[in-house]
Amino acid sequence: MSQEHEHDHRHVYFHAHGIPHSHGHVHENQKAVVNRLSRAIGHLEKVKRMVEEGYDCSEVLIQLAAVRSALDNTGKVILKDHMRHCMVDAVAAGDETAIEDLCQAIDKFMK
Repeated sequence: MSQEHEHDHRHVYFHAHGIPHSHGHVHENQKAVVNRLSRAIGHLEKVKRMVEEGYDCSEVLIQLAAVRSALDNTGKVILKDHMRHCMVDAVAAGDETAIEDLCQAIDKFMK
């Protein structure tokens, strides 16, 4: 069963301030994100095996850097989709807390 089509989900949740928030998610890059995450998981499993098998620490660190980079790049794809779709919809709906929520998410992602 192919899942290459776009998904339009309606989500309603409450912000920390108790304000209802609703917008449609158009996951145009969902398949790419899932593929990126699957590759990152595979690389991380390889790093675990490397540690278990006693590989040189410098080799393990290089592989960990590759995993971190893969996750950061995946986050960028998600962030761009969020800006192009979710934020546009939130602004159009007058959802003033959406920008603050995005700023908090970026702060947590960038730690």
